[in-house]
Amino acid sequence: MKKAAAFLLAVATASCGAPLMKLPAGPGAPAADAADALAQATAACSGIRTLTAEVAASGKVSGQRFRVRLSVGVAAPASARLEAVAPFGPPIFILAANNDEATLLLPRDERVLEHGRSAEVLDAVAGVPLGAADLHAVLTGCAPATAARPEGRELGADWRVLTDATGDALYLHRSAAAQPWQLVAVVSRAWRVDYRDPLNGLPRTMRITSAARDGNAGAAFDLTLGLSQVETNVPLGPEVFRVEIPRTARPITLDELRHARPGVREN
Repeated sequence: MKKAAAFLLAVATASCGAPLMKLPAGPGAPAADAADALAQATAACSGIRTLTAEVAASGKVSGQRFRVRLSVGVAAPASARLEAVAPFGPPIFILAANNDEATLLLPRDERVLEHGRSAEVLDAVAGVPLGAADLHAVLTGCAPATAARPEGRELGADWRVLTDATGDALYLHRSAAAQPWQLVAVVSRAWRVDYRDPLNGLPRTMRITSAARDGNAGAAFDLTLGLSQVETNVPLGPEVFRVEIPRTARPITLDELRHARPGVREN
């Protein structure tokens, strides 16, 4: 584990993202057009079953700044593969999840964690508690699947806020009455994502921050993701969401991963 942790620390570097979007507040008024606005805002992403991309990730996790490149593939409803790409040699880690059951391989250490929950495993290795279904929604810039029948409020002529049964709030915005609605932010109980730089209806930049807990405004994670080489609805077979585990790989626990993560590593 020391080699992988040392490499993660080696890629740490100063980085900062654009300020968080200022979202409207207040009780608002019932919005009769909420469902239509959401359908318009998610028209480009709602049909995406799979997405692959190269992701430049930077920001701060547990007080440690970092920058790393990821190769990512996601498939609806809850499959994901992430590889933390190194400038030389094998990946820093490979995480594959299918139906939220995740396997994590650390090729440099020949350590493996099997049968974990994807949000818990990604939180342990990278400090970000997103599950496979969350990753699909976040990377496609689409509403979570639970947002099928949200309640909508109008906050001015060009803002709509929709809240679903889980408490997630979806913020829609348009620049003018004649312009289309766009999903610009999702705020859940654990995290928030802001979307920027849309191209063909899909965002190319997103900022993900953790929700404040117990009145503490300091976020445990604050990430900016820049997507490139994006492809949608390409066939991704089940083998994509499996990890080839070397025979020599030894088990690793969630606690061991957390202690080795930058910012919380015990020296």
